[in-house]
Amino acid sequence: MTTTSSGLLGREDEQARLAALVGGARNGRSGTLVILGEPGMGKTSLLGEVATRAEHARVLRIDGYESEATIPYAGLHRLTLSLREFMAELPPHHRDALDVAVGRTAGAPPDRFLVGLGVLELLGAAATDRPTLCVVDDAHLVDAESLDVLAFVARRLMVERLTLLCAGRDEGDLVTRMRGIDLVTLSGLATDSAVNLFTRAARGTIDPVVATQVAHATGGNPLALIELARSLSPAQLTDLGLSATPVPVGQRLERHYIGRVDELDAHARTWLLLAAADSTRKTGLVMAAADTWGLDPGAPDRAEAAGLVEIGDVVRFRHPLIGSAVYGSVDGATRRRAHRSLARAAAALQITELEAWHASRATVGIDDAVAAQLERVADMAARRGGMASRARMLGRAAELTSPGPLRDARQVSAAEAALAVGAGNAAATALDAVDVAEAEPVTQGRVTMARATLAAFTGSGPDYVRASADLVRAADLFHGRDAVLEQRALVSAAELCMNADRLMEGITTTELGHRLHRGTAVADGPAAVVLAGLGALIRLPYAEAVPHARTALDTIRALPDAELMHSGISVAALSTFLWDTSGRELLLRAMRAARDAGALQVVDLLLKVMSLNELSCGTVRLATRYAELLREVRLAMGYGTAPVLNPVVLAWTGSPRGEVLALAAAAQAAGRGGVSALTEAAVAVRDLAGGSYHDAYDRLRFLVTSPFLQVTPTQWADHVEAAARSGHPDEASSYAAALRERAVVNGSPWCRGVADRATGLAASGPEAEKYFRSALDALEPTAVLTDRARTHLVYGEWLRRSRRRADAVVQLREAIRLFEEAGAQIFVPRATAELEAAGSRAETTPASPRQPLTTQELTIAEKAAAGRTNAEIASNMFISANTVDYHLRKVFQKLGISSRRQLADRLGATHS
Repeated sequence: MTTTSSGLLGREDEQARLAALVGGARNGRSGTLVILGEPGMGKTSLLGEVATRAEHARVLRIDGYESEATIPYAGLHRLTLSLREFMAELPPHHRDALDVAVGRTAGAPPDRFLVGLGVLELLGAAATDRPTLCVVDDAHLVDAESLDVLAFVARRLMVERLTLLCAGRDEGDLVTRMRGIDLVTLSGLATDSAVNLFTRAARGTIDPVVATQVAHATGGNPLALIELARSLSPAQLTDLGLSATPVPVGQRLERHYIGRVDELDAHARTWLLLAAADSTRKTGLVMAAADTWGLDPGAPDRAEAAGLVEIGDVVRFRHPLIGSAVYGSVDGATRRRAHRSLARAAAALQITELEAWHASRATVGIDDAVAAQLERVADMAARRGGMASRARMLGRAAELTSPGPLRDARQVSAAEAALAVGAGNAAATALDAVDVAEAEPVTQGRVTMARATLAAFTGSGPDYVRASADLVRAADLFHGRDAVLEQRALVSAAELCMNADRLMEGITTTELGHRLHRGTAVADGPAAVVLAGLGALIRLPYAEAVPHARTALDTIRALPDAELMHSGISVAALSTFLWDTSGRELLLRAMRAARDAGALQVVDLLLKVMSLNELSCGTVRLATRYAELLREVRLAMGYGTAPVLNPVVLAWTGSPRGEVLALAAAAQAAGRGGVSALTEAAVAVRDLAGGSYHDAYDRLRFLVTSPFLQVTPTQWADHVEAAARSGHPDEASSYAAALRERAVVNGSPWCRGVADRATGLAASGPEAEKYFRSALDALEPTAVLTDRARTHLVYGEWLRRSRRRADAVVQLREAIRLFEEAGAQIFVPRATAELEAAGSRAETTPASPRQPLTTQELTIAEKAAAGRTNAEIASNMFISANTVDYHLRKVFQKLGISSRRQLADRLGATHS
């Protein structure tokens, strides 16, 4: 939600509004707010004034500093220091992730969303005993990683007595990083409020006419009003308000401050410059820099006596424009000297990140030594999971690097780091800076690989359909130079091929298959085996390809979880090719691994893959559940409240045909040929469910006569049904035979059951029953409920047409039961009509205990029924334990139960 306010924090109604948010936290509600304004349009320290008015509230505060903006988790470090007493309450892997992120311990770089979950739990623990208000001031200067975490926390606040208020200017990517949070844009004070503020701040009585004129002249800028009221006497203010001289605001106010600074001696002015140049305002650092400059020890006292600063642990300028005025009033050479002094002081104090930052600000043009220093700090950031900071520091390092291979490599590394956190624009900018024609082959390959990844990220249709060809070209550049990158590029090329489907350009599937095969020879290891499997899937006859594909799937299965979770598309492709339903469990394991690592971007991809995979070898119910969970994950990542629409799932769940086909066309335009084709196949299945066999035949015939790799054979059985019932018996028999041949080779019960059902549909006379029964025997032990239900349905239809009505009723009732259990409601009307034609009526199905529960409640309930603790469920779902407890209480109330044991009895065992 975005709102615009005409008032500012100096205005009583704004203060009341913020106080209400604090009260909301105290009363068990949570609220979030991002306040944006121009410089001086509402000093955000007033948030602190509001916060202190909240009785019994715990108030936490962090400020953003420019010189810490590229230090990963710098803001978070200061926040967690104030919450050390609650660290012991965190689950160990959350505590470890936080400790690594803020630099307290060494370890594997944590995903920023895992860090976010740790902070959510930490703040939730703090808010357990009393309401808590967390205020972030100058948020536009907070480092990117801390902003990402704070935004994640704000989006997941549901029932905690916790309020997060972020205040900053609309600069950089603040709004983008804080997406998904309520946004209030602040402008100048309304005239009445401005006059009220001005007259209260003045040192004497001010004429209302003068106050009104000053309020209009300042545009309602509260800081300008307060500063003018405090700096000038009533007589001076009267003259100012009634004269033609412009009221000093903005640049004029800066000049006003410069006049006051110029009254000081040179040493005091230089000391103020050092304080202004270091945005952290750390007094110890400024004092050390003053020593390196050789300033008089009394200089800071004279600056403070002049009323320009207050000196404590940090240096606070009385007005933010004082610092900018001091910094902007000197020439570039003097500013760079100040940064050099601060860099030397930071080095002496062993503040590595600040040393590098100030050294870079002191540099003009090329400086390879400073560039190397920045790269070392970027590597430090990466070890803490700070990929956004790494991208920024490497970008600056590249600017300072002499033209040549090293500069290009740093730009590509910056792009790769930006892509790791989804910063597509930053990645594109870094890639554009590389002179590809002059770059070394490996760097050219990395650029090509990064651009293909960027195309997949941004959804650019033309770039997306060429991505596989581009990745093969990258692999060619890596050949003989970097075997690991070559194989990685080829695996990515194969996976993007699966997504682009028939739309792929620049390379044929056959050419791709042969290139994958050649890639197996450059190095041994799991990647080579997976390439062999994917290459065989594409280029070899089915019987020859199956052993390679099975070995590849087994190799992926043996990978550690940290690697497995990145193999979702390969798992889906290989298991579909083999008709191996164990791929479902392998994908579930990958998703759990990604979830436990806090890798929400990976979870996002896996849920898409799992949803589509369930439609072919599982249940519509789980496919729908994964699609709904995907929406929750996207909300957690800040992608807004718009639903994530999977047209394939929508086709299976009865959405309007026009809407489904429009989404398929949009997928086609974006280069997602796989989604488009699967949607067409799903619409054909819906035609089958409705008895529109001719329509289904027309739609499926195009798909099966222009086949695509492992996907099309899974559509053969649907085509057999459509062909057999629309007057194309020879075609039905041909595809049924092809399915039987596959079943013999792969040994899959699922494939055999579907092949036998298809053969029964294509057969005539009593022979059909043998195949229907064989199909049911094969499918019975599998979890492919929809295919089992469809087999009972067509067998029941055959029995009714054979005048065996009693037998037909048994099959049709079982079909209806399984369709409802699987969530394949689109087939229920057809089965019910057949049942009535057989002389029976459908039995009333008891209401499912899941029916009154929302998706989130059901997910939590199922995990609780499976024995998961609240903390484990919270970790799995990226919410807090308090939120889990809140939803469980609602579940118990809706189901009329009071214990987890009763819950388990009601819901039974499920995936957790």
